[in-house]
Amino acid sequence: MALLKFHRTLQTTDPHTVPVLIVGQLRHLTELPFERISSKLEPRVERETFAKAVSCLHPAPTDTCSLYLDLARVAALPLKSSRHNTASRAHSITKLIQSNTTGVSESIVIVCEKQDLLASACAVARAFPLYSRKTSKGANVDPPPTVHIEFVLVGGNSPTDTEITEEDVLVLANVTVGIRLTARIVDAPCNEMNVSGFLSEVEAIALELGLKSKIIRGEELQQKGFGGIYGVGKAALDPPALAVLSHEPKGATETVAWVGKGIVFDTGGLSIKGKTAMPGMKRDCGGAAAILGGFYAAVKSGFRQNLHAVFCLAENSVGPLATRPDDIHRLYSGCTVEINNTDAEGRLVLADGVVYADRDLKANVILDMATLTGAQGIATGKYHGAILTNSDEWEEKAMEIGRRTGDMLCPVPYCPELHFSEFNSAVADMKNSVMDRGNAQVSCAGLFIGAHLGFEYGGSWMHVDMAAPVHNGERATGYGVALLAGLFGEHSKAAILRDIANQPTVLRNKTAGNGTEPPLKKACLD
Repeated sequence: MALLKFHRTLQTTDPHTVPVLIVGQLRHLTELPFERISSKLEPRVERETFAKAVSCLHPAPTDTCSLYLDLARVAALPLKSSRHNTASRAHSITKLIQSNTTGVSESIVIVCEKQDLLASACAVARAFPLYSRKTSKGANVDPPPTVHIEFVLVGGNSPTDTEITEEDVLVLANVTVGIRLTARIVDAPCNEMNVSGFLSEVEAIALELGLKSKIIRGEELQQKGFGGIYGVGKAALDPPALAVLSHEPKGATETVAWVGKGIVFDTGGLSIKGKTAMPGMKRDCGGAAAILGGFYAAVKSGFRQNLHAVFCLAENSVGPLATRPDDIHRLYSGCTVEINNTDAEGRLVLADGVVYADRDLKANVILDMATLTGAQGIATGKYHGAILTNSDEWEEKAMEIGRRTGDMLCPVPYCPELHFSEFNSAVADMKNSVMDRGNAQVSCAGLFIGAHLGFEYGGSWMHVDMAAPVHNGERATGYGVALLAGLFGEHSKAAILRDIANQPTVLRNKTAGNGTEPPLKKACLD
């Protein structure tokens, strides 16, 4: 349960008392003057030792070398980064730190270009999860160790390209707090992080930001027409809820709403999951958790437009009040939905949420985020979320910002005229699950949500399905927080977020990824 502390300059320490791990791309480490790193290594490591260690690194895809016992180490990131990967090599940073940290107070030094600063900082944060209920000796150290995170910036064309400001440090701290908050919520089991537990997290963030939350819960949901959220969560002992946090600064001219799926546990309902599919369903609140972490980071970093966070919270449980297949619910949009799969519940709660964002909050940009489909992992993989949107501009921007922040995205087809017929119903406006599970499942699931806004919706709508990237193995990643902070960075007072949002797109080499390294070898097909 380490404390993370960011610094704008290197702190002078002796690796014998404060272990240090130096991480960077090989070309950056090779060109790095020893004088820029010596304050972390002397008197234990001399110039020649550092140069020799770097020359011995042969990353395939990564490599490490000891500089002084196991207390000072240097690690090289992969040589290549293809065009759909993040140039920061963020995922490799996390893995290297996880396998090379000491568990005591230590320093981690990232050698990178300024454009990779945020993604690298977020990658470090992901290596230090907060949630644990282990009781073994050493599992809970009091006080917890402090991890000092420092950077050496290289490259650039001006002195500011190698400088980190105090504002930068604060933003890095805010975004990584949001990431670790998100991961902690997703890692927590439903006997702790039920709807009431999630609402407590929302209230805590509201208190810290000086805001008031709005909560509609239980029978009031039904009375006000939120048939999606109510229908999904009514069987659980802990009643469902719609919660809203609103940041409305003076002078705002735009309204942005982020809507999160918060299914705190998903049994599948009466269309119940199997015994091997149900473990891990505590993570089905990953979208709402990311919205909360992202909202915290954005507001703390000075968001200049109206920003609303909408949390659609429910436990999809089994009981006498559970929704049955064949039931018909009227959602907040006024549309009726015939339930043919109670395990397709996330789209129901989100449909209520996005319509609330449009109708009640008057948002002109709406983004919903959800662990919506298992098909997402098949379609876009474990590292890339899927984005479905009615806007070419936002699709291109989201993909680019995903690469810059490390929360990567890949588009799926937006084509309601070809796909929405999958939801045809003889007795209601639509069903909630498709007829053909082999026909663009990720797109169809998102289109169900968009249908309640209306396919002629005049604003911009984005749907992010992050069912696979929400976790890596048995740990949550905090996916989505950095993406939100960067994607809407143009509305931030923080220069580092504005730069991420506004820097021009660089066309990357199709094979090597950055134009400075040899192309990837042809894959062996034997």
